Amino acid sequence: MNDKERSTSQYTYDAEVIDSSVIDESLLRKVLIRAGRTIAQPALEALEMVMDPSTPSQARVTMLAALTYLIMPIDLVPDLIPIAGFSDDLVALTAVISLWQTHITPEMRNKARQKLDRWLPL
Repeated sequence: MNDKERSTSQYTYDAEVIDSSVIDESLLRKVLIRAGRTIAQPALEALEMVMDPSTPSQARVTMLAALTYLIMPIDLVPDLIPIAGFSDDLVALTAVISLWQTHITPEMRNKARQKLDRWLPL
């Protein structure tokens, strides 16, 4: 492999469309109920992007990383700390979504909003 091929392969991602049965929505739901609507909105938008076949592989991988960070019991600011506990999760999610905002469609936002309203009604 020459230098050009090596540098190109560094940026190649292989990510398949993820079926909703692969993602444990019950675990995500429990975390989001505890976190509230402020965290839930971007998390559900990220989830919709991960599951949509039109989302580029690179975006899918980074969204999965942000969602994984959200549900991990260990992170920079423990989630058990009221208010501040989910602040780092919110920053991570919104930062990743802002990187890929051109790929989120109104349909994805609508699906996320519908799920948000079912899980955390006003």
